[in-house]
Amino acid sequence: MNMKRIAPIRLGSGHEICYGRPCFIVAEIGNNHQGDVNIAKKMVVAAAAAGVQAVKFQKRNTEALLTRAGREAPYNGANSFGPTYGEHRDALELSMAEMAELKEFTESLGLVFFASAWDKPSLTAMIDLGMELIKICSADLVNVPMLRQAGETGLPVILSTGMSNVADIDLAVAQLKEFHQDIVLLHCNSSYPCPDERIGLPVMARLRERYGLPVGYSGHERGIGPSVAAVALGACCIERHFTLDKTMPGTDHQASLEPQELAQMVRMIREVEKAVVVQEKTVFPAEEKSASKLRKSIIFSRDLPMGHVLTEADLTLKSPGTGVSPVFWDQALGATLTRSVRHEEMLDWDMVSVAQATEGKEGLSS
Repeated sequence: MNMKRIAPIRLGSGHEICYGRPCFIVAEIGNNHQGDVNIAKKMVVAAAAAGVQAVKFQKRNTEALLTRAGREAPYNGANSFGPTYGEHRDALELSMAEMAELKEFTESLGLVFFASAWDKPSLTAMIDLGMELIKICSADLVNVPMLRQAGETGLPVILSTGMSNVADIDLAVAQLKEFHQDIVLLHCNSSYPCPDERIGLPVMARLRERYGLPVGYSGHERGIGPSVAAVALGACCIERHFTLDKTMPGTDHQASLEPQELAQMVRMIREVEKAVVVQEKTVFPAEEKSASKLRKSIIFSRDLPMGHVLTEADLTLKSPGTGVSPVFWDQALGATLTRSVRHEEMLDWDMVSVAQATEGKEGLSS
């Protein structure tokens, strides 16, 4: 599918997610703020300095998200923030008042603020907060009620496709298209971290062809190479988990980028975007200058008299490339000199009389 035919997704802030525009880069803060709004603000500042367009958080209502058994399950590992899984999750949550504070702070820095909500009450609360787009995480791609709730808002939706097969994605896209077409699909492997050999970047093209929607990449690899490569393959949105320090406790930090890595990724993405602007083989003026200097011309290898019929022994090739190009080597052979020539003099078509040689005059070139 011609990517230029895919309609852009326009956000209320003026940002666009589409082909032919700068890649929409999202720093996924998630819960890496450790439940501390001040750390969250530091992360927003660092993300803005790195050059991203948006930051994304996560919001959960533990009671709505988990069964009682799930909430009360022991959770005593190295990454635990509470003795039970419910207490662990609650410790990482920011209040809606804090989310509102973060939204205002983020937007004051010129970034888009949004969050993936993991349950209906959280999605309702985040919509009421005034987000300009909705993120559906991979875990909820098959959550039909949530898809409908998101679609009903009319807001653009970014949909991650980790954990999902084609049938799952078909279902989700069909549900959202009942309301609108402002959907961005993110190719994703929901392994934390994801081995490079399981990333599957070519899948982005399959998604683009199948659904006719903008496609991006949500990466969970340790490095930045695949995320940069995704842009070269047409990703219009890149989402990467972000942290201030990978050694902090929590399950997402190891698959997250630290500030200097995020900044490096952004710089490399912008370099790649420039590198794919030219779509057809083109010879640029600077190359033409190089060709004149570095390519070769047909040169006489010795003094020769008028009337001499040229053979390979009479000719050689040397720089600069301002004379007759070696492309016309065969035309030069067998030509008759109309005047005498000197050693290392450049061949000129006016020096020879053979018709086949003069036919190449239009191609005189370096």
